[in-house]
Amino acid sequence: MLLNFLPVLGLGAALGFFGGLFGIGGGIIAIPLLVIGFGMEQPLAQGTALVLMVPNLLVGWWRYSQRHPADWRSALAIAAPATLTTWGLAHFATRLDPLLLRGLFAAFLGLLALRLLWPGRAAAAAPGAPLRRGALPLVGVAGGCSMGLLGIGGGLVATPLLSGWLGQRQTVAQSLALALVAPSSVVALATYAGAQRVDWSLGLPLALGGLVTVSAGVGLAHRLPERRLRAAFAWMLAATAGWLALAPLLG
Repeated sequence: MLLNFLPVLGLGAALGFFGGLFGIGGGIIAIPLLVIGFGMEQPLAQGTALVLMVPNLLVGWWRYSQRHPADWRSALAIAAPATLTTWGLAHFATRLDPLLLRGLFAAFLGLLALRLLWPGRAAAAAPGAPLRRGALPLVGVAGGCSMGLLGIGGGLVATPLLSGWLGQRQTVAQSLALALVAPSSVVALATYAGAQRVDWSLGLPLALGGLVTVSAGVGLAHRLPERRLRAAFAWMLAATAGWLALAPLLG
């Protein structure tokens, strides 16, 4: 049993390191790896990856809120609709055809890769603009849709909306995005687990290994050229999206 545990622990450490290095989260790397490398169906891979993501997100939310606390009414305005949306769509995702869900996940990775490689120049509100609390539920629903359906991406959807559309400073945007994804990830994990879409024997050692190395990845990221790091990650996402989309067609 130890011989099986140690390689998975090492894999979790690698995922935690690269999640910290790229600043996006281990789940976006773990899910394709579980599908391609372990032959998991897409819903099971998403549920298992959430075991890795939940502790990292909760710790990140707690640490970030110590330095950049968000107003509790704003946090609630974005977290409540996100959590409800996550719950509803997670139930829906666990019942979807695995190949269809895999295609949706591949499309999300492809669009994210394009956005990283060719960021848009859409007009944005002035940084530091007064927060429009009435718009936060819409951001919560958008992030919750991604978290529930794909098990990832709540922060990737919410942060640009908060910083660009609502004109919040990056620290405020990230703090509110964590207020969205941390509780949503717990709800998503509970929903996938209730549908028997979690492999705990893989997920728990992955999570343990990831917690050990995520800080080292973050530290290295601050010493590497940001543009090259962003491009490398984007091309990796594009290649992964292509493989996920084409592998079923190639048999």
